[in-house]
Amino acid sequence: MDIQFTAEQDLLRGSLQRLLRDQYDFEARRKIIATEHGFSQKHWEAFAELGLLAAPFSEEVGGLGDSVLANMIIMQEFGRHLVVEPFFETVVLAGGIIDQAGTKAQREEFLPEIAAGKATWALAWAETRSRYDLNHVATTAERHGQDYAISGDKAVVIGAPWADRLIVSARISGDPRDRGGVSLFIVDRQSANLHLQSFKTIDGRRAAEISLKGVRVPASRMLGEEGEGVTILEAARDRAIAALCAEAVGAMTELNSATLEYTKTRKQFGVALGTFQVLQHRMVDMFIALQESISLTQHLNLALAENEPGSSKLASAAKSKIGDAARLVGEQAIQIHGGMGMSDELNVGHYFKRIAAINVQFGDPTYHLMRYAREMGLSHSTSAAPAIRARQPEEVS
Repeated sequence: MDIQFTAEQDLLRGSLQRLLRDQYDFEARRKIIATEHGFSQKHWEAFAELGLLAAPFSEEVGGLGDSVLANMIIMQEFGRHLVVEPFFETVVLAGGIIDQAGTKAQREEFLPEIAAGKATWALAWAETRSRYDLNHVATTAERHGQDYAISGDKAVVIGAPWADRLIVSARISGDPRDRGGVSLFIVDRQSANLHLQSFKTIDGRRAAEISLKGVRVPASRMLGEEGEGVTILEAARDRAIAALCAEAVGAMTELNSATLEYTKTRKQFGVALGTFQVLQHRMVDMFIALQESISLTQHLNLALAENEPGSSKLASAAKSKIGDAARLVGEQAIQIHGGMGMSDELNVGHYFKRIAAINVQFGDPTYHLMRYAREMGLSHSTSAAPAIRARQPEEVS
């Protein structure tokens, strides 16, 4: 599969490539994640000036009007450079939810500030016992006149230490595992009775455990229809998976390139490593894994852009297949580089850590394999796995 991009999309990609090449090399990134803040406000503002933060939204806020494909283009380039700034959390997740479920007033208030880089956001949906289930919500929201009081705990909220605002899932009715009764609320991070315990993630980003104890939120800050939050989150998860797959493809591209170059220059027994047939076979496997991942990522993003039926199943298939492929590429890259592959000074290990983090966001490969099997009505036994894995992207619907 080969997407034919528009002139605007090609311009977006080219401009982003030049910016990252000139200003966001590996050493610049290492310095950014070593700071106390953990991301660069200077680069965030540069992204806004280039139009990246507006690109997925409508033309009314300076965007291209094609959210999924714009996200794919940007996330793939960000994956190549290991960009840590919270584009995924702010634009793809929060911005996508506001664009999808927000009222006209909410879109007019919040999307322009996101597009201008004036606010960063994070999505707080996971809880300690929820695993990857979007409907497993124990956090509660009780109505008090024109406000809701939110109480509960959210786990591993990526980007929360950087965020000005949060989107929080909370239950207004039903039991903790019910699909219905969950709503989404916009919460200011500096709200009274909201506490963060921040930490650094394996891939250099920042995350937090969040505690809410009667945090008051106006009813006007609810996103979407009351009690329909899980449906909104499911659509957001599909878009998130599409963006994460694109980022993984970018990381795999750089790992393949770095490994190929290393085998051409590194010599053993007086000859280049690339002349050893066993390593050639490994690199062919890496190349095939990358090409399959590119095809499946494009297929998923096009399906979501065109609202094709079965896109959610395709998202799970892509998350599982690309997750395994990215892990294979990362492992082979490290092994071929030897011990230096995991050193902090070499970018290979950093790509592998980012791939590991991507693989557990919104469900790991095994979770999505089982979800795909359920959707297809297949057995959960291990004998079903090879058949699912063998499907070509165009066969998944």
